[in-house]
Amino acid sequence: MVEHLNMNKKTRNLSLAALFTALAVISLYIAGTWPTGQLGLTAVASLFVTAAIIESGIIYGVYVYIVSSAMSMLIVPNRLAPVLFILFFGFYPVIKSLIEQLGQKVLQILLKLLVFNISFFIIYYIFSELVNALVSFDLNIIIIFLIGNIVFLLFDYGYTKLIWFYINRISNLIKKGNE
Repeated sequence: MVEHLNMNKKTRNLSLAALFTALAVISLYIAGTWPTGQLGLTAVASLFVTAAIIESGIIYGVYVYIVSSAMSMLIVPNRLAPVLFILFFGFYPVIKSLIEQLGQKVLQILLKLLVFNISFFIIYYIFSELVNALVSFDLNIIIIFLIGNIVFLLFDYGYTKLIWFYINRISNLIKKGNE
């Protein structure tokens, strides 16, 4: 009987991960075909990684991230959204989940900023190399860097509110459907 319950739980988790992966890939596909919504829809795709973490655990969030990244690179016509997903938005929910287990708010903020800034510089380097326009660190990049950090903190705050909404409204509906 216990084996049967474990199998049902594994099947449920795998099914939810597949569903969240499909929704993430759909979001990334739309982002890749709709230029004005690329950044927003790429962020929306990351919510499905978060949903997998909430519903099934961090390992399923990692699965959703990896499979969504691979599938979107194969089928999305414009690679900007999948690259942004791979380099930041897709793995950030996993990192955020781990960091927020630490408990200390100041340490959490510093670690999140560290993750964002590493991703920011990698993305900056890749895209500047692609267009062959690597600019030296002048006032413009410093301003972009500072604005980026402020926008990131606002993004993280809003993301936390969306997670709260998901846990308190949507996750409860999913759990009721399993009873």
